[in-house]
Amino acid sequence: MPSLPQDEDVVEVLGPDAAGPALILCEHASHRVPAEYGGLGLTDEAAISHAAWDPGARALALHLMDCLDGTLVASTVSRLVYDCNRPPEAASAMPAKSEMIEVPGNAGLSAAQRAARTDAIYRPFCEAVTAQVTARAARTQPTALITVHSFTPVYYGAPRETEIGVLHDADTALADAMLKAGAKLPHRAIHRNRPYGPEDGVTHSLKIHGLAHGLPNVMIEVRNDLLQTPDQIAAIGDELCGMIRPALIHLGLETQGAAHA
Repeated sequence: MPSLPQDEDVVEVLGPDAAGPALILCEHASHRVPAEYGGLGLTDEAAISHAAWDPGARALALHLMDCLDGTLVASTVSRLVYDCNRPPEAASAMPAKSEMIEVPGNAGLSAAQRAARTDAIYRPFCEAVTAQVTARAARTQPTALITVHSFTPVYYGAPRETEIGVLHDADTALADAMLKAGAKLPHRAIHRNRPYGPEDGVTHSLKIHGLAHGLPNVMIEVRNDLLQTPDQIAAIGDELCGMIRPALIHLGLETQGAAHA
C-alpha cells in the first residue's frame, strides 16, 4: 500500500504571517507523482499534461500572494494521485480516467488504497488550510478564501471562449464584487461559473474551507494558454488583483488605503 515518506512534504505553506486578507489555495499546483506510485502508469506526455496539474496556476497564485500580501497553501502532489479539491468519496478524487487520458495506476483501487492516499495527501492539505484559518481567527485577521486554478482551452474537442472564470457556490458576495470590478477589463472574456460551476463538483474547497468557516470565498479559473510565460502570468495576475482588491474593500476586509508590495 503506497504511502509518502514522512520527510516528503505534500503541502507547502508560504507567507503564513502575511497581513493581507487573502488566504489563497492552489490544489493543483504540481504534477509531481511520488516514486512509490510508479508514475501511475502515465505516458511522459500525460504526466505533464493539464490532466496532471493546472499549468501556470502556482505561478499565478504566487503573483496574487505578493500583490495582495496573502498566504498561499498549495499541494505539491499531482491531482491524479489525489485531487485536493474533491472529497474522498468522489471517484474524481483519484480518477481512473481524466478527459481522454487513462490513469492505469488509479484503476481498481481498493478501499484501503484510497484511504491511504486520503490520509497521505488530502488530510495534510486540509489540516494546513485549517491551521491558517485558525491562526488568522486567533489574531482577528479578516480573511477571504481564494482558490486558483487554470483550465485547458480545448475540452473534449470543444474550444472554450472563457478566459477568466469567477466561480462560487452558495456565497456569491466575493464573486459578485469581483465581477463588478471585472467590467473595467472589457478586453477579457470574464464569466460567472464557467467553464465549470457547482454542479460539476468543483466547489469542494470553497465549501469545506470557506463556507464552513464563514469566510467570503471565490474560485478563480484562468485559461492556461494565457499563462504560458512569466509576462503573461504577471499581466493576468495584475488584472486579477485589480478585480480582487476592490472586492475585498467592498466587503470590508481591506481598507481603501491598504498598500501591499
